[in-house]
Amino acid sequence: MSDLNLPILDLSQLDEGREAAARFRDDLRAATHDVGFFYLTGTGVTAELEARLHGAARDFFALPEADKLAIENVNSPHFRGYTRVGGERTQGKVDWREQIDIGPEREAVDDPDAPDFARLIGPNLWPEAQPELREVVSEWHDHLSGVARKLLRAWALSLGAPENYFDEHFGEPSTLIKIVRYPGKDDPTPQQGVGAHKDSGVLTLLWIEPGKGGLQVQRDGRWVDAPPVPGAFVVNIGELLEYATQGYLIATNHRVISPRYPDDRISVPFFFNPALDKRLPLIELPAELAAEARGVTKDPTNPIHALYGQNALKSRLRAHPDVAERWHADLVAARAEAAGSSGGEAVVSRSSA
Repeated sequence: MSDLNLPILDLSQLDEGREAAARFRDDLRAATHDVGFFYLTGTGVTAELEARLHGAARDFFALPEADKLAIENVNSPHFRGYTRVGGERTQGKVDWREQIDIGPEREAVDDPDAPDFARLIGPNLWPEAQPELREVVSEWHDHLSGVARKLLRAWALSLGAPENYFDEHFGEPSTLIKIVRYPGKDDPTPQQGVGAHKDSGVLTLLWIEPGKGGLQVQRDGRWVDAPPVPGAFVVNIGELLEYATQGYLIATNHRVISPRYPDDRISVPFFFNPALDKRLPLIELPAELAAEARGVTKDPTNPIHALYGQNALKSRLRAHPDVAERWHADLVAARAEAAGSSGGEAVVSRSSA
């Protein structure tokens, strides 16, 4: 650990020989067993690409309101597009941020027998006033997908699994990029930029605007700051990796505190997850690691499903109630009925492939 509250790992160690690679894997396993979060350097993302992404984000949020609302996510049954300030919720409370959500570019599924989570598949909404946004996001997506795959192979080896364990069980990855702006608040008390939560998938790579704090991670029952480190991503694991290791690796609560007005803050999380129809089977850990597995977190208000599509749909319906009400009222009603008849949602779906 450095003076920072999270460990710093250098991905380039994987290319510096056997001993350096082994050290990286040991540090990776320790960081995500103990904390669930770390800083990652050595990703090969250039300062030029960072600057282009940052500039595109600033340009998007500077567009006239009408241009942003033309691609508002309430017009997308797939939860894509722009969310105005106050349009998203965490733990039922309003998040003070605006954002654009971008996922895999696909045709919508019109098969009436398709599973519920297939409703997440569909086209993105791109701003006509800013055609260059699509190009830089595509480049960002492709580079970070490579970083994510490299990390997952290192995790697999560090947990005693074959290097291609995650490749075999991922299918075509479900990715999501959020370009987020946190406006400043002038209230005397901290405001919820985004409320405390755990990510629903496997892996998140977070880029934060240089010099802008606000991210906090829960450690040992208290909130600690995770300020940006130049040239580094903040990386955390999600609920599915906790599930796959039966709690040896841990998904950790985190939140963002709004900046003080007139300041604001840009961040870009990249979520790398399995195909919607894939389940992550449990990893058979070596005995010394299995002895330290804590079991999957049991929270009746937040069930963890092995099938990624169920986890993703759960999160989307909760976070965007306006989209859910307009396009998926049948799913909302069915879930409310099921919760009422059972006294709450099931805690964990433990089925595996």
